[in-house]
Amino acid sequence: MPNTNKFSKVTDEINELASYCVENKVDPELYKKYDVKRGLRDLNGKGVLTGLTQISEIISSKNIDGEVVQCDGELYYRGIDVHDLVNGFSTDNRFDGFEEASYLLLFGKLPSESDLKSFKKILSDYRLTMPKNFVRDIIMKKPSDDIMNNLTRAILNLYAYDNNATDLSIPNVLRQSLELISLFPVLAVYSYNAKKYYNDNGSLVIHRPQPNYSTAQNILHMLRADSKFTELEARILDVALVLHAEHGGGNNSTFTTHVVTSSGTDTYAAMAAALSSLKGPKHGGANIKVVEMFADIKKHVKNWDDEDALTEYIDKILNKKAFDGAGVVYGMGHAVYSISDPRAQIFKEYVKQLSVEKHKEKEFKLYSDVERIAARLISEQRHIYKGVSANIDFYSGFVYTMLNLPTELYTPLFAIARISGWSAHRIEELTNASKIIRPAYRCVQERKEYRSMDER
Repeated sequence: MPNTNKFSKVTDEINELASYCVENKVDPELYKKYDVKRGLRDLNGKGVLTGLTQISEIISSKNIDGEVVQCDGELYYRGIDVHDLVNGFSTDNRFDGFEEASYLLLFGKLPSESDLKSFKKILSDYRLTMPKNFVRDIIMKKPSDDIMNNLTRAILNLYAYDNNATDLSIPNVLRQSLELISLFPVLAVYSYNAKKYYNDNGSLVIHRPQPNYSTAQNILHMLRADSKFTELEARILDVALVLHAEHGGGNNSTFTTHVVTSSGTDTYAAMAAALSSLKGPKHGGANIKVVEMFADIKKHVKNWDDEDALTEYIDKILNKKAFDGAGVVYGMGHAVYSISDPRAQIFKEYVKQLSVEKHKEKEFKLYSDVERIAARLISEQRHIYKGVSANIDFYSGFVYTMLNLPTELYTPLFAIARISGWSAHRIEELTNASKIIRPAYRCVQERKEYRSMDER
């Protein structure tokens, strides 16, 4: 039998070879010398324009009399303010906001009542007709502790069940997109159930999706052993999915979708690439870090109403003397927004309502206090005069905690929502571009002469 332990072990020989990799690091000063926009951002962190889109728009500043002025953040889905979108289905007391947002992102218009009913039926039908034995053969056979890994593997395996997997016609790609939008929640929840049973020695409970439930309702139904949930729980999860569904073409996973799609690859490979991007903690794992940070704050600040003690500890976090030593108050600040993140503003009101239902008002106050104190300290210490505000990750982890959702599903929930945006961008790339996306890299390696083996 081969030594399987070696497969996962970094040997001394590998460590020595790795040192050569580290030595080859590019001098950061060369980025300035050649005016290279590292990460497609300028020195101020502003993204470099690399494409045009009609799907969504992020606004953080406005041009007033020729001067760029920071403003409250705004987010538009197909030209419609996300505030109005959320207010619309909330006022109607509906739980299908995510379905409505998905329709809007994909087709560029708001659905009529009959449009939405038909669209929901399409998603429900796909959700109930997963390939036979797929759950047993693919999800249950070898569950990983990382649900994003399971989800990516499941998506790639769906390729084998699709007789038209490589057909890039828009009707076929739309069909694949709708199937994936419908199946992501099922695959993610079932992957967690398998991991819980096989890896954590827990119980195995598998609920079939309900055809009359929305995506948010089905997630809670499939995840909970008793299938029970309150209206407010379903509503706030629905809002969370809407707010995570899309965020401009420049975020890492959506840009990945554009890049990979431009190569002419299939839908399953493109979405697996997007999932792999989102899996990275710098993109999809921020809300987990927020939850961990607050657990640390609670551990070290016993009296949450003691603002001096709270300020002192947040100051330690900022100065790398507490929590993980990174000097980051997670959930504060955003690459684009400065004065406010519209998603966080919308979400905060629902978070407050849920905290009352869950008797977590004191904890909600702690979050609000930390948000206020951290914004002031970051602005003062980092000299960020344009302002610092909480982003959606600041409150989403708290919401998921109140919903008793496992942390293993926090990033997959992001994917369950963002698949709608990815799908819209994939279709946009296929319909609007014919060339592969290929940015340029400048080589700064000096020329070397080849030396024969006996001269090295």
